[in-house]
Amino acid sequence: MNTELQAETKLPSQPSVAELMTPDPIVVDESATVDEAVRLLEENEISGLPVVDRDGLLVGVISQTDIVRARAVGHLWHRWPGLRVRHLMHSPALTADRSMTFEEAAQSMERAHVHRLVVVGDDQMTPVGVISTTDLVRALARRPTDG
Repeated sequence: MNTELQAETKLPSQPSVAELMTPDPIVVDESATVDEAVRLLEENEISGLPVVDRDGLLVGVISQTDIVRARAVGHLWHRWPGLRVRHLMHSPALTADRSMTFEEAAQSMERAHVHRLVVVGDDQMTPVGVISTTDLVRALARRPTDG
């Protein structure tokens, strides 16, 4: 097969996480109140937040689902006035590298049953973006269809 024909039949390259992610993620400090996290989610119309420590390093993720579950047993939490994001977050956070492919990110989310991955910088600790199932669906919608 000649090179020209190979190029024509080759599948288009998959977009990378860097191309699909939402950069500069909105984050919440691990010591923030749950109400502060709710406000950030609502104001920014997002469903999850990377959780960082005082140095801005990733320590977990908190989602709407985490907060709804906590509120469902709210009668237990009223006795705990010091409830903070760190008490409800999932840790460690599942992460992605900017160089990962669309497929690798999707597989990682599926295996872990999560809706988002925090994209981290070269230090593997600083959030630089978020890639969500919404981002993956948008990418699928833009792909050329067969036939």
